[in-house]
Amino acid sequence: MIVSLFAFLTACVENNSLQNDERKDAIPRNVSVKNSDNQNTNRKSNLQIANRLAQIAKSIPKVKNARAVVFGNYAIVGIDVDANLDRSEVGSIKYSVAESLKHDPYGAQSIVIADPDLNERLKEVGEDVRAGKPGQGILNELADIAGRVMPEIPKNIVEPSNPNQAPEKPKKTLNDSQGKQLNKEQEKQSNQHK
Repeated sequence: MIVSLFAFLTACVENNSLQNDERKDAIPRNVSVKNSDNQNTNRKSNLQIANRLAQIAKSIPKVKNARAVVFGNYAIVGIDVDANLDRSEVGSIKYSVAESLKHDPYGAQSIVIADPDLNERLKEVGEDVRAGKPGQGILNELADIAGRVMPEIPKNIVEPSNPNQAPEKPKKTLNDSQGKQLNKEQEKQSNQHK
């Protein structure tokens, strides 16, 4: 009797659990999904961020002017300093600018430059970005930089098919006074960027 009662109760419990499983499948379940849409409405435009980073850089002593270009999470900040400063002092100023940018949420991934030529190129890229052509501006400047550093490769030099048609003298030459003036100006400019 006890055995049959035990068997009966076990059968009822198993039957009841099967019915519960069937009911669970029939009941619709609510599924919560996290909204993947970016809700960050305080995000500033790249132009606003660039202006902010330039202002931070300008606030550092001995920085005459600054400009910045922002690409996603990264930025390049160019600073103008006095041309008569030593390289070590320029390095210290760049470090001070980098330290001040490090504490800004948008400036943590910045590169600081003080080279006049690169700074001028950065200015031109910034102007292209403001004009609504960021890609074209960057590509133009990269082409200019590559053109300046591209070496002449001997195997790529094409010999003229008719050497008699090649010009023997340059088309435009400088007279002695113009040549001396040019050399003097180049010497003056190269001494400023030691």
